[in-house]
Amino acid sequence: MTDMLELTAVQAQEAMASGDFSPAEYGKAWAEAAAEDELNAYLWRDGNGDAEAISVEEPSLAPVAVKDIFCTEGVPTTAGSRILEGYRPAYTSTAVRRLIEAGAPVLGKTNMDEFAMGSSNENSAYGPVLNPWDRGRVPGGSSGGSAAVVAGGLAPWAIGTDTGGSIRQPASLCGIVGLKPTYGAISRYGMIAFASSLDQCGPLTRDVRDAALMLSVLQGADPCDSTSVGLGEAPSLPDREDLRGLRFAVPSELARDAIEPGVREVFEATLARIEQLGGEIAEAPLPHAEHGISAYYVIAPAEASSNLARYDGVRYGMRSEGSGDLIEMYETTRAEGFGSEVKRRIMLGTYALSSGYYDAYYGQAQKVRTKIASDFSAAFAEFDFVVTPTSPSVAFGLGEKTSDPLAMYLNDFFTVPMSLAGIPAISIPAGLAEPAGGGPRLPVGFQIAAPAFAEQKLLAAAHALEGAIGFDARPEGVRG
Repeated sequence: MTDMLELTAVQAQEAMASGDFSPAEYGKAWAEAAAEDELNAYLWRDGNGDAEAISVEEPSLAPVAVKDIFCTEGVPTTAGSRILEGYRPAYTSTAVRRLIEAGAPVLGKTNMDEFAMGSSNENSAYGPVLNPWDRGRVPGGSSGGSAAVVAGGLAPWAIGTDTGGSIRQPASLCGIVGLKPTYGAISRYGMIAFASSLDQCGPLTRDVRDAALMLSVLQGADPCDSTSVGLGEAPSLPDREDLRGLRFAVPSELARDAIEPGVREVFEATLARIEQLGGEIAEAPLPHAEHGISAYYVIAPAEASSNLARYDGVRYGMRSEGSGDLIEMYETTRAEGFGSEVKRRIMLGTYALSSGYYDAYYGQAQKVRTKIASDFSAAFAEFDFVVTPTSPSVAFGLGEKTSDPLAMYLNDFFTVPMSLAGIPAISIPAGLAEPAGGGPRLPVGFQIAAPAFAEQKLLAAAHALEGAIGFDARPEGVRG
């Protein structure tokens, strides 16, 4: 019998249903694999199966790794921050609950950039996650822990959150599939907020069919989240094998000279694959997309400054010892509990929302956001999809960009516009490329974006392209 851990989640579901092995055997095998984590990717694991709130009586799906930003009843939930150290929620987020109810036990909680703020997973209060392809490099962020456990053979699949690229970018750097659904497709209830108008839950998986299966479980309206509307109909497993009749737009404004040569080479080879499958490629204008990063880093910090005001040492999480009066307790708790990147974004956001600057910064950023959404609408009137590299580079070295916040922010150059427009986008592994400074070849992601609520069409196209690319590389020592 094929090693259970080599199966995708869809294959494992079919094998368990046919009696090839039991859910108990399968779950135990993954628990043992997770226990071998040397990537600092897990912050908590259910090694003893003693967390009743997240266990499943009759598992029928692969166990899932959960980004530590999702509240899970009775289980430590830190959002990668010291300020929530010791916090055990009294309820479980809707996304995690739906997975549990569908038969997917929670394997563990994964490491992440603090409050989902980062592109490298170096902002975690619990240390950086290591990329399974090269442990001297980052896995991407903020869902780097979730991406690393899937790529590193420590979990069959995982969920993360994407605010400006935090599912797609780590999926690209780790050589797996990452899907950001349409904003509102999945409930945000119980997902600790960073930027409420941008945050969206999504899957990180080995292949596109696994992403479709997980999305079918996660999607749907939720009375606890007024912004959730679902997809209307749960997506089915894609089986398309060609791209005939489909048109793919390559944005002419998205600065190709900013892309590493190796990434550009893989991207252009993938465009050729699309044409071989019968798809049509043409350039299309997205004139405001290049301003996406500027708009995002006003809007997201502004919303974060409001959302993170609740962490004051009074209701939950840590409280600074030896504080004097109430104001001093607020100040010292937040000073000690938040990391430098979170503090930076709170200050940026508070400034952008302050009297006299609101219209000049936040108001203007929202206008740019509207323009970007209009650009995509115009493109989709003529094309089925918009395609770009997922990240301008392969995984970079630990510490390489920590002293230059702007260089770090530019890692989301290709992913932020889709988040601002609220449309779905998927990253699939397209090949390997040598880093700009030399070194072992590393994964390159290819991003496909579609109109809002067109997930089924997006998954079908991604599945066809995935099959043609045939990416089957794995980090050294990882089965699959």
